[in-house]
Amino acid sequence: MLFDSWFGLLRVLLVGSLAYAALVLMLRISGKRTLAKLNAFDLIVTVALGSTLATVLLNNSVALAEGVLAFALLAGLQYVVAWLSVRSDRFDRLVKSEPSLLLHEGRMLEGMMREQRVTRDEVLAALRASGVASPAAAAAVVLETDGTLSVIPAAAAASGTVEVLRGVRTSA
Repeated sequence: MLFDSWFGLLRVLLVGSLAYAALVLMLRISGKRTLAKLNAFDLIVTVALGSTLATVLLNNSVALAEGVLAFALLAGLQYVVAWLSVRSDRFDRLVKSEPSLLLHEGRMLEGMMREQRVTRDEVLAALRASGVASPAAAAAVVLETDGTLSVIPAAAAASGTVEVLRGVRTSA
């Protein structure tokens, strides 16, 4: 239970070092977007890369070459999805959610909050974290595609709210 063999430890050191180097190389080749958490799809790829690394490290039946191929496959698929998303609005809408408006001009949009499963307390917490004292002092709170809440203070949005809210879903 506490110790199996010296070979097992040596394998983890050797395969782990090589798998880590291969993963870093794949990430450098595939670009920054591979680990960005811009939406749910990006998060899934990040988790899958970590899971693959753990499997290669700890599962003796998975060869290093198989793990490196899995890294390359995940990075390649992420690149293809990002490439298609940039070039096709239809594909982009298929793989990504759109941001949702939860508060507009000081008024909580209860229907959208219910649909997105966000509570009033979570919106108030986002306001506090942004230094906004009350809902009335906010032009908008948006649930972004990555699950974060963006707060647009009323004072800062006085001249550009429409532009900032372009592409944001406004009704449940």
